[in-house]
Amino acid sequence: MRAKEALFWSIAFPGFGQFLNGKYVKGIVLLLLELLVNIMANFNVVIISSFHGDIHKAVSEANFQWLMFYPCIYFFAMWDAYKDAGGGKEPYSFLPFAITAYFVTLGIVFSAKIKLFGVLLGPLWLPMLGVIPGIAVGLALKKVIIKRSAF
Repeated sequence: MRAKEALFWSIAFPGFGQFLNGKYVKGIVLLLLELLVNIMANFNVVIISSFHGDIHKAVSEANFQWLMFYPCIYFFAMWDAYKDAGGGKEPYSFLPFAITAYFVTLGIVFSAKIKLFGVLLGPLWLPMLGVIPGIAVGLALKKVIIKRSAF
């Protein structure tokens, strides 16, 4: 149960899962990295504009050079907290986290151009849609690699 708690705290805010696990230096580093990227990417304005439906403002206010770092920090913090709390003992357990970070980053890269059913989703909603296929592909890839290594 502790691994799930650490994972959920890390989902709430990168670094919090590490604090729960007693990894204070790592937690502070991840917390500061999250704050740095959040501020430099102008992510809070992106979030507020996206929730208000002003996607064009979200796109124009986003600093994509910085925003692309966010998924890596976020999903690494989740994986690390989960692993340090005793989860993820089976081989390749990191894959769902890493592949999801990749899918979310791709969502950020293409968020200013791709429309879904004629609607521009922007730098918040399109990347968030990458979470579900990222987890699915990561779990499937993990399963395939484990099966192949068993032979």
